[in-house]
Amino acid sequence: MASFKVRPEHSGPPELYYNETEAAKYASNSHITAIQHEMAERALELLALPEGKRGFLLDIGCGTGMSSEVLQDAGHLFVGVDVSRPMLEIARQDEDLEEGDFVHQDMGLGMPFRPGSFDGAISISAIQWLCHANATNENPRKRLLFFFQSLYGCLGRGSRAVFQFYPENDEQCDLIMGQAHKAGFNGGLVVDFPEAAKRKKVYLVLMTGGTVQLPKALTEDGEHERTQIDNAGRRFVWNSRKNEKVVKGSKAWIEQKRQRQMKQGRDVRHESKYSGRKRKTKF
Repeated sequence: MASFKVRPEHSGPPELYYNETEAAKYASNSHITAIQHEMAERALELLALPEGKRGFLLDIGCGTGMSSEVLQDAGHLFVGVDVSRPMLEIARQDEDLEEGDFVHQDMGLGMPFRPGSFDGAISISAIQWLCHANATNENPRKRLLFFFQSLYGCLGRGSRAVFQFYPENDEQCDLIMGQAHKAGFNGGLVVDFPEAAKRKKVYLVLMTGGTVQLPKALTEDGEHERTQIDNAGRRFVWNSRKNEKVVKGSKAWIEQKRQRQMKQGRDVRHESKYSGRKRKTKF
């Protein structure tokens, strides 16, 4: 019988999953270190920082400091944030990480920094943890929205945030991007090596100002190209200021409401040619 590996975020909250034992195993795994460095370097590239500028960057879900090390090696100052105290303790004990600081914080409770503090932010393999509720008082949608709102506030205008993550399904992608959209971000997905199962990496590139073309993805032949994901029901590039608002009471509004109620498991009437049609005024 085939065995399926359980995703870490299905095993409980990250602050409990990454205890002292798991944190030590994570930090000493050379394979994980190599992959984390590679993804952090790509995330830093997608930030598109001005050449020669020493930035002040936020590393969200920094863990033991592997991604923070990439930021430091590139000449940047950083602040690393993580919810696991054992992981942060290993990062703080690393004498090579002297150009930054580390903060213990749950992403779902927001980023506790002053407005406009950072020139950019990266996050490696962390954002998907917010899609799961580990307590009765945790609502993934609310936690994601609050996180993105606080992140938007502490980033400088015109800066970017890049999230590498492992989406479990299309619905999870929609959830994460939808909440980022509500918080004011523009942006979309960049999928590197989309045809290679093992090398495929998904990056969410968010922008705080203006509409800028998404960076090009990496492909097997070494060229950069825009990746297109064929799904008529989703948009991977958006501009939060230019979305058309559906008029309340219109046929489109009624259909959206009907679809929303169907997803919630409610009994709804079938669509008909009379949906949204204006009634004649009675005298």
